[in-house]
Amino acid sequence: MSTHASHKKRSGLMDWLTTVDHKKIGILYLIAGGFFFIIGGLEAMFMRIQLFKPENDFVAAETFNQLLTMHGTTMIFFAAMPLIFAFMNAVVPLQIGARDVAFPFVNALGFWLFFFGGVLLNLSWLLGGAPDAGWTAYAPLSTTSEGSGVDFYVLGLQISGAGTLVGGINFLVTIINMRAPGMTFMRMPLFTWTAFVTSGLILFAFPPLTIGLFMLMFERVFDANFFNPDNGGNILIWEHIFWIFGHPEVYILILPSFGAISEVVATFSRKRLFGYSAMVFATVLIGFLGFMVWVHHMFTVGLGPVANSIFAVATMAIAVPTGVKIFNWLFTMWGGKIVFSTAMLWAVGFIPTFVMGGVTGVMLAIPSADYQFHDSYFVVAHFHYVIVGGVILGLFAGLYYWYPRMFNRVLNETLGKIHFWTFFIGFHLTFFPQHFLGLMGMPRRVFTYLSGQDLDQLNFISTIGAFLMAIGTIVLFINVIISTSKKYAPSSDPWHGRTLEWAIPYPTPEYNFAQTPLVRGLDAFWVEKAAGNKGMTPAEPVGDIHMPNPSILPLIMSIGLFVAAFGLIYDTMTVVVIGMAITFISMFFRSVIDDHGFHIHKEEVEEDLKGVKL
Repeated sequence: MSTHASHKKRSGLMDWLTTVDHKKIGILYLIAGGFFFIIGGLEAMFMRIQLFKPENDFVAAETFNQLLTMHGTTMIFFAAMPLIFAFMNAVVPLQIGARDVAFPFVNALGFWLFFFGGVLLNLSWLLGGAPDAGWTAYAPLSTTSEGSGVDFYVLGLQISGAGTLVGGINFLVTIINMRAPGMTFMRMPLFTWTAFVTSGLILFAFPPLTIGLFMLMFERVFDANFFNPDNGGNILIWEHIFWIFGHPEVYILILPSFGAISEVVATFSRKRLFGYSAMVFATVLIGFLGFMVWVHHMFTVGLGPVANSIFAVATMAIAVPTGVKIFNWLFTMWGGKIVFSTAMLWAVGFIPTFVMGGVTGVMLAIPSADYQFHDSYFVVAHFHYVIVGGVILGLFAGLYYWYPRMFNRVLNETLGKIHFWTFFIGFHLTFFPQHFLGLMGMPRRVFTYLSGQDLDQLNFISTIGAFLMAIGTIVLFINVIISTSKKYAPSSDPWHGRTLEWAIPYPTPEYNFAQTPLVRGLDAFWVEKAAGNKGMTPAEPVGDIHMPNPSILPLIMSIGLFVAAFGLIYDTMTVVVIGMAITFISMFFRSVIDDHGFHIHKEEVEEDLKGVKL
């Protein structure tokens, strides 16, 4: 009896709790991110209902502050980030011809840390009140906030941030070291390139956030004075630390969406991506410049004209590589045989929407103009055009495109198009009027407004748009439920794909590639199909395949930190010690137990290959 056969006994819930398979971890990220997306969406709906009419009393001012803080924090850290990691996990190892990520155990640990960080933060609603200092947690609001809400914020982000950081390191190592023979850097698909640059950004952007959160925690728990001007501190330190993380975070979110759009546009235009090398260099340049623009969030704090001018120029400069991408997508479609699938609709809708967000970004890059726009609804409109009109539209394109690869099912195209039009129209109805609300003087973060200020109609339209977006999201979930039916099983290459992830049979084998493929050009699978081959040319003979063992330890380690966080929040050292002991004992077992994995034997691989129809 082979070790593979005995290993296969683990199934059901235990299989998902212990998995280290990148494909299953991708699905876990997608489900968890979808769950937090719903929570963040409900928080947004409550805010829009409150602003539906002047002097509304749907929620109290304190509750509105909590909704505002939790909506921003949830959507950025616990919806957009995990959805990005879902696609990176599901797609990147397949696109580079790898059998898994470099560190499967660490990959699982990254997921569970993120998940328990998100659960911890959201439990604050049930345990005395959510954080209320805004998602940016500016001092002194965050340092003096009553109750334990901001403590939940600090520790929830610390735990999930550690998961994101190890995930980023994992993908850097995977992409550098585990590419198939012939897969040079300049033959990597654009999505893999964006995942690579994103992972680099995570490596450098998350440590400042970690340090800032430590300082904030010390300020709240031990009365430190980092941000207290009365005792020699400086509240601007927090703003600098936060935005040194916060602006690269925008590019961490948007770059994988750029990658997904690049894959979708090339596939459904039936053309090679126009200007591939220019797209790669633009991606790298965006990553580089992303660290040089954080002060444009702080033009009004009084750093002076020289500092403001330098960061204004850098901010405008970052529009250039972004513009390169826009033109390259348009030129890819130019003269192509475009197929308007649902994924392609999202991609085409993304382009003008993101351009609008970019144009208002350049307006905000001018310090003198920013003095007028700052802290108004114009800024709210701008970043929602970038984050929703950019990130989320790109992720929806990726979802419809890669859904067959992830779940061995296709989504219904008619329902997909209903989802697109309701969400897309709803989005523009919600956020386009907010530009004008901001120009008319409506400040951000206000829970109500007086009548007679010409703000009533635009706020009414904005709320109607939010309901349309909610309907579109409900249609998506109906579509997902319907897709579980057998009749939605796809062919092995449903979109006539160009890259390696479409060269594998359905359902995807545990080991991905029975034989490591030989890559002979950009768009490797397309090159093989053009040469008349049905599958990829193998780079090795069929042999035994080494696989990592599943493990419950990542889950237990994350639960330990989750428990310890409660001890810190409620100042109970016993609970802190118990939680940290759980984590350190798990780490000890991981260190001393030899885990050599198992082998899938050559005979079983050959048996699998007999049944493959490419």
